Amino acid sequence: MSHEYRGGRHKRSRDPRAHWLLLALVLPVMFALLMFQGWTNHEVDAAKTRRPCTSPVPRAVAGGGPVVQINGDRVTSVSMPAGTVALTYDGGPDPVWTPRLLDLLHKRKAHATFFLYGSQAARYPDLVRRIRDEGHEIGSNTYTGADLGSASSGRAGLELSLTESALAGTVDKEPRLLRMPLTTDVSTLCGDEWEAARRGAAQGYALVAADTSAKKPSQGVVRQFSQTESAYQQTEKLLNNPRVKRFTTVTGGLGVPPVDISASPFEHWQGVGLIWVAAIGRAFVTTMTWVLGIAGALGVLRLLMLTLFARTHVRRLTRFRPGAPWLREVNDPVTVLIPAYNEEAGIEATIRSLLASTHQHLQIIVIDDGSTDRTADIAARTGDPRVLVIRQPNAGKAAALNTGLAHTGHDIVVMVDADTVFEPDAIHQLIQPLAHPAIGAVSGNTKVGNRRGLLGRWQHLEYVFGFNLDRRMFEVLECMPTVPGAIGAFRRDALMGVGGVSEDTLAEDTDLTMALWRAGWRVVYEETAVAWTEVPTSLRQLWRQRYRWGYGTLQAMWKHRRAVVSLGSVGRFGRRGLSYLLLFQVVLPLLAPVVDLFFLYGALFQDPLQSAGVWFAFLAVQVVCAGYALRLDGERMRSLWSMPFQLFVYRQLMYLVVIQSVVALLLGARLTWHRMKRSGTAAQELGRAPAHRSLTSK
Repeated sequence: MSHEYRGGRHKRSRDPRAHWLLLALVLPVMFALLMFQGWTNHEVDAAKTRRPCTSPVPRAVAGGGPVVQINGDRVTSVSMPAGTVALTYDGGPDPVWTPRLLDLLHKRKAHATFFLYGSQAARYPDLVRRIRDEGHEIGSNTYTGADLGSASSGRAGLELSLTESALAGTVDKEPRLLRMPLTTDVSTLCGDEWEAARRGAAQGYALVAADTSAKKPSQGVVRQFSQTESAYQQTEKLLNNPRVKRFTTVTGGLGVPPVDISASPFEHWQGVGLIWVAAIGRAFVTTMTWVLGIAGALGVLRLLMLTLFARTHVRRLTRFRPGAPWLREVNDPVTVLIPAYNEEAGIEATIRSLLASTHQHLQIIVIDDGSTDRTADIAARTGDPRVLVIRQPNAGKAAALNTGLAHTGHDIVVMVDADTVFEPDAIHQLIQPLAHPAIGAVSGNTKVGNRRGLLGRWQHLEYVFGFNLDRRMFEVLECMPTVPGAIGAFRRDALMGVGGVSEDTLAEDTDLTMALWRAGWRVVYEETAVAWTEVPTSLRQLWRQRYRWGYGTLQAMWKHRRAVVSLGSVGRFGRRGLSYLLLFQVVLPLLAPVVDLFFLYGALFQDPLQSAGVWFAFLAVQVVCAGYALRLDGERMRSLWSMPFQLFVYRQLMYLVVIQSVVALLLGARLTWHRMKRSGTAAQELGRAPAHRSLTSK
């Protein structure tokens, strides 16, 4: 990609802003859904086990029946009359065993009390309605089955109120019978459980425990079952007991009317809302699980592809080296085009590095595009006859390059940025692949010059690990999408054949490269043609640069979309190159915020060791691949220490850029050109060039 450059035709456009408000609203909602789902799955404020009893159950309860009412300091308990069995089922409704239990009870003309989880009731509202319609009684087993004795007061209150809402939304009733989770007979209502029972009674609930298994059904009992296969078998056996006169509900066995109360319209719709939120939460978590899997698979697939094809590229290089029997060495004269706007900080270093080139047959054309500083004057005072300075009103980078093309005197054209300095042999190495008559353009190897700060190191790793490995793969697959504006060589007739440099997009280098593919030319990568470029030194500058890159690339992809359905090399480029860009540079970054959110959720509310293990495993794979990329480019490994930190700031910045670019394109917004402040630091690493030569150099 080319660097920041001011263009006239886009000056009056503006950036979209409203989508940031939308993103700021959507992400908290997503996190709230994850929190709610985590809470209902005992992952947030968990209360899965009960505490040991520190005090016995009150005497008034210890020797009484399983149905307990607490009114202030007054405690009463009652039992089932002889010959009566109150069947009770905890948990559920279960989509498998609840219907079977209902069928069995219907067949035997028996009734029961179902103490339901509110979360399950919200998930299976049709089963709740069937329970009610078939004459059974519904009680509360709390929302998630959390132990109320060890739960926080806030959770305990929500356990009851949310269950009320769930049942109000399904059957327009609020329960007044409560089965305390993790309790059986009244002796288990001890210690903290008794305090929780008192709080439940204060909210209008009657407590229902169970009789011990030692008490015979014929004596009158409350039997407690779960909603499982064993419960079905035990129920079937109990229903065959000839000494039991009737099987009924808790209130039916006591001879009192149902104690549940009708829900108000507001409570009903509040319950309906809860059911919808729970459904959305489940769907969201399920979707995010798939998204996480897909994104992880895509990420690993990309890393494997980059490494595999980079290795293939290294093995194939000898076929295209000068000196091979079928390729001549190219020594033809070259025209270098340098479009410049307010580049006084670096233009002199750029020109002097070109004049020091081992390829002496150069024509250097500097096109000053309406600069308001001393760019043109500095370029003109070099005093070398090979340098031509052209001044024109500000019209944009594409127009400046086309102006330079009109003054080109040679058949090979090299386009460079005015903030870039070049290795002495860069131009000579860059033009060598043009010995092959089918090749119309060559991408050079752009390296970061000002890499000493943390942001510079991150960009250095991205250039080597991302851009350059990508280019190796693209060459093997014959689908190079971009010859960067910093350093690229072209056949003049190929450029003229596509109408020069188009002004249709903000990524004129990508647009031009795709146009060359569609015109039937091949585009390759020459890793030994090294240029040192200046990268942004602040997050604000980096954001502006990458936003323009991303937006322009999307424009170019849309413009050349028909390449996907073309035949031959054009179709190969479209189906491979454009598909890769869409999948790995658009779709994968769009999924990244959700992936980060889900990883955070897993680290905080699920298994932090498992989440950390996945994260470190992925990081390790990235570090290994980045190390391989650095080795191929002849770079030092010491930059790898900054890679873990890159995943916390830099990565988020990059995917937010993609999000903004996609939204801007969909909204039809026009993007403003932004100029990056130059400091002339592109040559910081040039003196160390021998240590940074590619391992595949001659």
